[in-house]
Amino acid sequence: MCQRVARGQLADARARARRCHGALSHVPPLPLARAFPFRHPSPSQSAQSGVVPPVPWCPAGSEGAGAAMAQDNAAFCGVPETPGGEAKPPPAPPRRPGPASRKRQRYVEKDGKCNVQHGNVRETYRYLTDIFTTLVDLKWRFSLLVFILAYAVTWLFFGLIWWFIAYCRGDLDHLEDHAWTPCVNNLNGFVSAFLFSIETETTIGYGHRVITDKCPEGIVLLLLQAILGSMVNAFMVGCMFVKISQPNKRAETLVFSSHAVVSLRDDRLCLMFRVGDLRDSHIVEASIRAKLIKSKQTQEGEFIPLNQTDLSVGFETGDDRLFLVSPLIISHEIDERSPFWDVSRQQLEKDDFEIVVILEGMVEATGMTCQARSSYLVDEVLWGHRFMSVLSLEDGFYEVDYASFHQTFEVPTPSCSARELAEAAARMDAHLYWSIPSRLDEKVEEGTEKERNGALASPESESEV
Repeated sequence: MCQRVARGQLADARARARRCHGALSHVPPLPLARAFPFRHPSPSQSAQSGVVPPVPWCPAGSEGAGAAMAQDNAAFCGVPETPGGEAKPPPAPPRRPGPASRKRQRYVEKDGKCNVQHGNVRETYRYLTDIFTTLVDLKWRFSLLVFILAYAVTWLFFGLIWWFIAYCRGDLDHLEDHAWTPCVNNLNGFVSAFLFSIETETTIGYGHRVITDKCPEGIVLLLLQAILGSMVNAFMVGCMFVKISQPNKRAETLVFSSHAVVSLRDDRLCLMFRVGDLRDSHIVEASIRAKLIKSKQTQEGEFIPLNQTDLSVGFETGDDRLFLVSPLIISHEIDERSPFWDVSRQQLEKDDFEIVVILEGMVEATGMTCQARSSYLVDEVLWGHRFMSVLSLEDGFYEVDYASFHQTFEVPTPSCSARELAEAAARMDAHLYWSIPSRLDEKVEEGTEKERNGALASPESESEV
């Protein structure tokens, strides 16, 4: 009985082994690029381009883990070796559409326009309570249409009233009667009443059509049209003046770099972008802000779409207030308060977020507040890059070369997160802190041993004497 049970268990084990072997034969090979995510250019390419390849150093122990992963990968893939001894990597499997490959929807466009539309707004009367701002916010074609209609409607309205007064008084029936005193001289129809309305509201006064003193209702209407016409002039001219003098177009000459970069500054990882002003007239009291737009889920399970998080760009030290005479590089230090504190290069490429940068200031020529905006998606953040210098010293002045404004170059940058980099630096400092006293203790022990040896040798020498 025991032998039968043992044979059955042995047969089951062999069947499971066959099934596992068959399943492993259908598993696609793991590419070597996933074991080694850092691709370095060859020495010939580096010499031709003049770019130093990045050196992705990380905390201690990561190199051993990478080597072990590479060995496991090679053993799993079963890559045959060529006669030269070089392993030929297998073809990479097709990539699935992930966060890096799918098209991301921008919250703010590169030119600063907010990609948000308001729908199902039922309380439309709120726009009429602030009619001035509503008219200023309209597009130019609608603003010109409202401007023309405002004057045309008032001219037609008062022209109709002047014609109605003349019709009710019988002035139109006594056109050839010179003894009749009309309300308005030489008003013989609706067209002449419309022309008189235009002359009255615009205060042209050609002198051919004149109101008489025998028409009190005409005098009242004249006063009312003069007052209402002044109000229409003030309102419409004010709207057009504000719309023309809006500082929105001033933001067209405030430029942002096309990419943001991540590299080391003073041994700290920093996220940087560049801003510049193309005009000779400067932006007064310029300040810069940065927001991280990323959806999140709270611990209670609440989903917050497009959550906004501040990125510090020097508010505590005053570095956010700019003297924007030449292009400046704005830096966000990735520290414990930064949302990128635990983000490495690999995690950054898989993440999905948007960085919105806002530059505000007063236009020097008009004194009006101007705001320029731009944004950076994950694909527009370059890890291990630095901006090219655009400022050069010429004969008696500094010259800015905007041809290199958006250009970057590659620099050695660790691929690990800022937290791991700080922990590695802390371990190194601790090792130095404990190694120095230990060496001093060793020197003290050596000195004491020498003294003891000298004390023991002196009695022996005396005995010999």
